[in-house]
Amino acid sequence: MKDKRRFKPQRPLPKFVDMKADESNGKTHAVPGSAHEARAQELAAAAQSTDDFALLNAHLEEYWHEHFVDMDTWRVLRIQAEFVHSFDTMRTVGSVISIFGSARMSENDPYYDQTTKVAQKLAPNGWAIITGGGPGLMEAANRGAQMENPDPENDRVSVGLNIELPFEQTYSPYVDWGLRFRYFFCRKTCFVKYSSAFVIFPGGFGTMDELFESLTLVQTHKIQNFPIVLYGSKYWGGLVKWIEETMVPNGTILPADMDLIHVCDDADEVVEYVRAHTKEVRHPDAKAG
Repeated sequence: MKDKRRFKPQRPLPKFVDMKADESNGKTHAVPGSAHEARAQELAAAAQSTDDFALLNAHLEEYWHEHFVDMDTWRVLRIQAEFVHSFDTMRTVGSVISIFGSARMSENDPYYDQTTKVAQKLAPNGWAIITGGGPGLMEAANRGAQMENPDPENDRVSVGLNIELPFEQTYSPYVDWGLRFRYFFCRKTCFVKYSSAFVIFPGGFGTMDELFESLTLVQTHKIQNFPIVLYGSKYWGGLVKWIEETMVPNGTILPADMDLIHVCDDADEVVEYVRAHTKEVRHPDAKAG
């Protein structure tokens, strides 16, 4: 009988995978989407446990069969279950602000303290804070929300939406309540579906992905015109300048699209801007009726 167990990274790696680089001197590489580092061989092995690896290497019959022939139908049900479970639980959170930022910035980084302060000022104003639930600036935002929770009976002010990664990323100790996702697109849907605003702190590719996902959905009117705040003019200034001086003149965006981005360096300004631009959309002050 064919062994249908899911492909594990510890299986022998195909010869065509390049693992010679950096192994001799013990050099490590950043693990995408996390604060971890790993050797090239470990990253290559982890990559080979993914469905993308099987799809791109269809000539390896064993990998193709167990990832797609044996599992594809059940994958649809897993995706459905992830949406159903997350929608059913997230609807109880209330008014939400998503805070995005790097997992790799430590407690000693100035942006960590600033992220904590922003969340501290937003939570008492009635918003729950949602992050990716991991370390770095995500931890800082959850920490600030937890510190300034105006209602100790409410355990859904500091929320983390975690993601399964090849190298385990655990919840930060400041997450009161969280969900764990297998699929990035299910997780991003929850960030957008339940948020009234997006505050983007300095970060890497994952943060950029979340920033431009939010901008695209607002620009195309797939979601309402929720405020999108870039915190840290020194960090974001070059990107904003490039958008304004390259994309606008080339006609790939309209000049008015620049109004979707608000850059600031002050925690109080974040609160004031968010309050002013969410009066009509899931605002804490909105009366039921």
